[in-house]
Amino acid sequence: MGARVTQNLELFPIGNCAASALIDEAGRYVWACAPRVDGDPFFSALLNGEAAEDGADGGHGLWSVEVENRKETTQAYRRNTPILITEITDEAGARVEIIDFCPRYRQFGRLYRPLAFVRLIRPVEGTPRIRIRLRPTVNYGEAPAATTNGSNHIRYVGGETTLRMTTDGPISHVLDERLFRLEEPIALFLGPDEGFPDDITTTTLRMLRETTDYWRRWVRTLYVPLEWQSAVIRAAITLKLCTHEDTGAIVAAMTTSIPEHAVEPGEVARNWDYRYCWLRDAYYVVQALNRLGAADILENYLVYLRNLVDQVGKDGRMQPVYGVGLEPVLTERVAPGLKGYRGMGPVRVGNQAHEHMQYDVFGQIVLSTVQAFFDERLIRPASVDDFRALEWVGDRAFELHDQPDASLWEFRGREAVHTYSSVMCWAACDRLGNAAARLGLKDRAEFWNDRANQIRATIEREAWNEELGRYASTFGGDQLDASLLQMIDVRYVEPTDPRMVATMEAVEKGLRRGEFMLRYAQPDDFGEPKTAFNFCTFWLIEALHLSGRTDEARQLFEDMLDRRTKAGLLSEDISFDGKELWGNYPQTYSLVGLINCASLLSRPWASVR
Repeated sequence: MGARVTQNLELFPIGNCAASALIDEAGRYVWACAPRVDGDPFFSALLNGEAAEDGADGGHGLWSVEVENRKETTQAYRRNTPILITEITDEAGARVEIIDFCPRYRQFGRLYRPLAFVRLIRPVEGTPRIRIRLRPTVNYGEAPAATTNGSNHIRYVGGETTLRMTTDGPISHVLDERLFRLEEPIALFLGPDEGFPDDITTTTLRMLRETTDYWRRWVRTLYVPLEWQSAVIRAAITLKLCTHEDTGAIVAAMTTSIPEHAVEPGEVARNWDYRYCWLRDAYYVVQALNRLGAADILENYLVYLRNLVDQVGKDGRMQPVYGVGLEPVLTERVAPGLKGYRGMGPVRVGNQAHEHMQYDVFGQIVLSTVQAFFDERLIRPASVDDFRALEWVGDRAFELHDQPDASLWEFRGREAVHTYSSVMCWAACDRLGNAAARLGLKDRAEFWNDRANQIRATIEREAWNEELGRYASTFGGDQLDASLLQMIDVRYVEPTDPRMVATMEAVEKGLRRGEFMLRYAQPDDFGEPKTAFNFCTFWLIEALHLSGRTDEARQLFEDMLDRRTKAGLLSEDISFDGKELWGNYPQTYSLVGLINCASLLSRPWASVR
């Protein structure tokens, strides 16, 4: 007892597309929010200081199962699921197994995915002595949750959501955090504030079986590349966990305020809340999962987009980010009750980006939607009415393609006409032309193709720097930006086009730092970048492959796989020496890059069939 637990991003996500949690190397819940992913952190220890103790002074905001005289801990997911198995061995060789999961399976003709967490604890060898600490917080770490209890349950009250833990273990041991002998398995179900009507052991074991079956059936539908299958499957499962299935939203990450780099004294931390639905990030997620054939997430996200397009209306302002319940206002504030990751506050709630002008969003809406006009697998293919409802998005793209915005990197202190935003506006018009042709609307196809051509002419005139012989990140500018590499991905230009070849060479020379890539090199609102951006490194890998440097691309991809956490995941950023991950976690952008590169670089299945 009392062993020090170092705070890092070696965290294992569990979830069911309604609930999610992060479990650390000691098997402790250190992050989980209620009632939604963007809600009050019921478990908040991840953002509550330097490190934590496995003892009585270990703080609040956690759920631990501590083994007396702990010697070794091992963790792994049950194959092809987000079900985590932690084994803890004590110095005498006694061993405990802990299985953590969020139930998800079909029953009564619908999906059962409650705001609930299950812990199954059993002795594997010997009779270990354990202590259970269940210490949720309320109001972003400002206070411990108050409790009431019955003979087999404890209620945790005072926050946005009241949760109830039901168990067949001794309630007093949990309430008093008493050390006791684990002589037989016990089950704990932390979920809605309602009675648990069935035998808890029998029911939770059934939940475990059915949740395992659900995830393995879902993985079986994926078309994965021949190589790196386990890495791709883990990334795909985690991307699915980042969906809020009730509305179809996809969040950028499960956390808020993990700094982009180590914070020096007196320095303002780059800490942001990523628990919202950025239309840009969501587009990249559905694009990556479409490569794997995961049409369910695309279909559900399209529901979110259709509702959003209707909500905003033709005369409204399309924001880059919304709440998972389509909320437009995400007022940014500081949560004073939490000290921050390793004490590097502030902890932010909300995100100022909802106020930004970011015009690439029009392209991402159309790019996410256009597949529905062609994909005959979908339960609800897109119709002429859907096309008509989408045209105003193209109108806005055409209107604003040459206007200044905050860029996809969300600069807070400057604006410019960003090439990436303009290219995405071009893509909106171009794909509307494709959709119109598919629907037999010849006049609308001609209309949108003409608008796409007009935007292209503007980009070629304003974004091409004749003196430097390459594209620039802004109209009339000379600076570089990794997003220029995306001109290939949206089919604006071929990778062999001499202009793009020159641009790729310049981007690599100007933004590559060893194995990794920056988003941009120039100082921003908070100074010069101090870490590399993982998604941009994956963009570099794609560019290397497309330019014929496949061996180099494969080696760099393998190096990136080596940087993953033990859970097989990545955060947003990485130190230049590659030794530490930074930024919110798990980051959807980074997992998208992993899937895209694996799909691009893998040997074909035909090579082994």
